[in-house]
Amino acid sequence: MGNQELGDRRAFCTPNGFSFDALMRRLILAATATCALSLPLTAQPQAPDIVLGQSVALSGPAAELGREMQLGAQMYFDSVNAAGGIRGRKIVLKTLDDGYEPARAEANTRKFIDEGDVLALFGYVGTPTSAASIPLATLAKLPFFGAFTGAELLRNPFNRYIFNVRASYFDETELIVKQLTAEGLTRIAVFHQNDAYGQAGLAGVERALTARKMTVTAKATVERNSNDVRDAVERMLAAKPEAIIMVSTYGSCAEFIKQTKAKGLLARYANVSFVGTKALAKALGPIGTGVMISQVVPSPASEKFPWVMEYQRMIKAKGAELSYTSLEGFIAARIMVEALKRGGDASREALIRSIESMRDVNLGGFPVFFGPENHSASKFVELTVLDRNGQVRY
Repeated sequence: MGNQELGDRRAFCTPNGFSFDALMRRLILAATATCALSLPLTAQPQAPDIVLGQSVALSGPAAELGREMQLGAQMYFDSVNAAGGIRGRKIVLKTLDDGYEPARAEANTRKFIDEGDVLALFGYVGTPTSAASIPLATLAKLPFFGAFTGAELLRNPFNRYIFNVRASYFDETELIVKQLTAEGLTRIAVFHQNDAYGQAGLAGVERALTARKMTVTAKATVERNSNDVRDAVERMLAAKPEAIIMVSTYGSCAEFIKQTKAKGLLARYANVSFVGTKALAKALGPIGTGVMISQVVPSPASEKFPWVMEYQRMIKAKGAELSYTSLEGFIAARIMVEALKRGGDASREALIRSIESMRDVNLGGFPVFFGPENHSASKFVELTVLDRNGQVRY
C-alpha cells in the first residue's frame, strides 16, 4: 500500500463521524479494559509482623528454663495469631540461644537492634544475661519486657525501658526468711551462684535477716553453668546451718542437696523461683521431699483461674508437661498482647505508653499494676514444698 493510499485511509470517516485512527484507538482501549477485568485482582499488601526478640538458654545446664519460657509465650502468641493477630498483624517471637552466658546474650541483643524490625525485647532468662543486655536496649530506646529474673538491678534505679512482670528476689527471700524464722530456725546459710543472680538473691536474704537483727550464718558459691559443688558442700558441713537458702539453677542446687544429705547434713532447704521447679523435682526424685521453693505465679495445675486452665489446655495440646516457668512465659505473653491491643503495636514509644496505661488491670484473677513511675506489675509470691513423689504442694 502506497503512502498516498495510507493517507487516504486515515482520512476516511466512519458513518458515526470518527476518523479511522480514532476508531482504532477506541477499539484498543475497549480490548485493554476487557482484558484487565478478566485478570485476578492484585493481593493487598500483608500487614507487617510485630517482632519480639528473645535471648534465652536453649543449650547448656540451664536450657530447660529457656525452653520452658519460650514454650509458654509462643503458645499464647500462636493462639492470638490464629484468631487474626493484632489488627491483622501476626506476632513473631524471634528466639536466639545464649547458653545462659552474658556475652552471648549481649551479642544476640546487638543483633536484634541492628536488624531494626524488633518492637521490644521479651522474656529474657537470667540476671547476668539481662544485665549484659539492658545497657544496649536502653541506648536503643527498646522496651525490655518480662525477663525471667527478680534481680533488683532491673528495678532500681528506675529505667523507663524495663518492665517487670514477676515479683522481685527481695519479695521472695523476705517470704522465705519469714517462714524459716517462724519455724524457729536461726542459723540460716546461703548457697548461691557466683554472679549477678547469686548476689541479687544473697542481698535479698541479708536484707530480710537484717530486718530481724540476724546475719547469714555461712555462705558458699558455685560457678554459673557448673555443678561442681564440692567446696560449697564442705563449707556447709563445717558450718552446720539449720536452713540453707539456695540461689542457683536446678542442676547445681540438686547436686548440692544430694551431696549434703548424703554426708549427713540435717537442714531445711529453700530455693527461689528461678531454680526451675519441674527440673529440680526431676533431678532430686524422692530425696527432694520437704525442699521449699518460692513461686511468683500461681500453680500451673490450679483450677482456680480460667486463664491457667486455658494454659493447661494449650500445654496438653502440645503434649508438654505443666511447669511454673512455661506458665510465667504464658502470663508475660498475655500482658504483652493486652498492651499491643491497646495500640502498643504502632511504635516502641506507643508500646511503652500502652504498658504504662495498664493501671490496676485484672487479667482473669492475676492483677497487673503498671504506671509511668511503676514498671513492676506484680508482687505475687507463695511458698511451695516438694513431696516424695516430686509433686509440688502449696
